[in-house]
Amino acid sequence: MPPKLSFHRHLRSSSDLETTYEATRAGFVALALEKSRRAIPFVDDARTLQEAASQAAAPNELLAIGGIENGLLTAAGLSDKAINHLQPEDKIRAVNELIKNYLEPAGAKFVEELVFRFLLTRGDALGGSMRNVGGAMAQRKLTRAVLSTLRIAGISYSLQKAKNSEWFESNDEHDIDLSLRGVAWKNGRKKRTLIYNLTVPLVKNNVDLCLFDAAPDVLDEADPKRYIALGELKGGIDPAGADEHWKTAKSALDRIRKAFARMKHNPHTFFIGAAIEKKMAAEIWDELQRGILSNAANLNEDNQVASLSRWLCNL
Repeated sequence: MPPKLSFHRHLRSSSDLETTYEATRAGFVALALEKSRRAIPFVDDARTLQEAASQAAAPNELLAIGGIENGLLTAAGLSDKAINHLQPEDKIRAVNELIKNYLEPAGAKFVEELVFRFLLTRGDALGGSMRNVGGAMAQRKLTRAVLSTLRIAGISYSLQKAKNSEWFESNDEHDIDLSLRGVAWKNGRKKRTLIYNLTVPLVKNNVDLCLFDAAPDVLDEADPKRYIALGELKGGIDPAGADEHWKTAKSALDRIRKAFARMKHNPHTFFIGAAIEKKMAAEIWDELQRGILSNAANLNEDNQVASLSRWLCNL
């Protein structure tokens, strides 16, 4: 089957792309569970702060307790980044303001007030990290599908860590998908490298997924001819933001096609989304039928993700 028709392996009509109510519900539950998991260290820290602060008989005695300085600064409303930029005298001033304005007025319940304010600041940090969690979970799911495809086919591969860009081969892949930036493999004579979240020089924008016709050690991101496929991955599950996600992805894919067309190159483009409403599905299906998009999948449908992964690994 020609690559441009590969979507027919898992899509029969636009309705197959639509996100069901059950998938939306499951997506919200998954986000809630992930938020609870990420909150565990904050709750543990709050309990530790509470135990230590309970040694003080009055708010002004908190400064004399060793080992809780960062907890006091956090309760004062300072983020970890802000704390790292403050001078010692500024830190003391911030804690004194906390004590004067909030802890002393709380009277005998000053420890509770301290813990509440600590959690308030930590909660804000958690909320910020959760804004990107949908994308992280989407990348994790696609990575697992790609690695499964390669393992089932008996194709060896190497992985790239997100933090230090180091490539490595590993037999122990428990939770490895949490910290990956890329996957590389060799299928016969074909050498392929898949990179996440890459600023493509020709497009001058970040692209969620880029598949290269090259091994990692000779990969040239500035060479348009090395690009085989580029895709957008949208993991947000909220139906209210679905249309905006598709508009953003469509604009990005249009820019990609125009930029590469100027270089007389036509790589495949694809879209994977978690929240796909009926109107969106119809637009995506139309682009697939017209050959504008090479492939697409609903992230909630395991068979679709597996099929698209097989297509990607066989390009």
